[in-house]
Amino acid sequence: MSTWSNLNIQNSSSPLMEQLIFFHDHTLLILSMITIMISYIMISLFWNKFNNRFLFQGQMIEMIWTILPAVTLVFIALPSLKLLYLLDDSYNPMMSFKTIGHQWYWSYEYMDFKNMIEFDSYMLNEFNSLNLFRLLDVDNRTIIPMNIQIRNLITSADVIHSWTIPTLGIKSDATPGRLNQILFIINRPGVFFGQCSEICGINHSFMPIVIESTNLNSFINWINSN
Repeated sequence: MSTWSNLNIQNSSSPLMEQLIFFHDHTLLILSMITIMISYIMISLFWNKFNNRFLFQGQMIEMIWTILPAVTLVFIALPSLKLLYLLDDSYNPMMSFKTIGHQWYWSYEYMDFKNMIEFDSYMLNEFNSLNLFRLLDVDNRTIIPMNIQIRNLITSADVIHSWTIPTLGIKSDATPGRLNQILFIINRPGVFFGQCSEICGINHSFMPIVIESTNLNSFINWINSN
């Protein structure tokens, strides 16, 4: 979960988020190199009083500042395309569940088991969350087993919502009359927080998402107890 003093991306909890962080660092390094180089050139031009005829009239330097940006874009585009296809890649999920967005709460359905589990997830108000995270905790958490390929089917009952968990690197719109799907793997146990990322009305800020990742035995016990 992000904090007030954290200026970086949240720690990864899924393979997809690890790839997103790698691409972020890769691109940030390239942008930093470009910024330093351009700043150096601008300062050099300033102190040379803009009279370097080899810089402004030379064909070689014009070729360099035409080819160099093109090569730089290639180094950014190739990892970006790889990541884009990786995020949309379809595997064989071992478990599926359904998420339905409402104004202003989430409801979940576990359909792969003998006893179908359905529940609504509302934000806890601040009077009931003395030892919890304000505006982030819910009354019914979504329990997910770790190290298993999961498919989430997302839709909405009214307006467009967005189901987002930053630390897992997943975000998908909940659109009325349409099913969107995202696939992910959680690689460690823990509690992961998210929020609706689509402005969906007056209480848009008060429909958080909480996923609790457990081992397979604990998840089976939870399924049997519901």
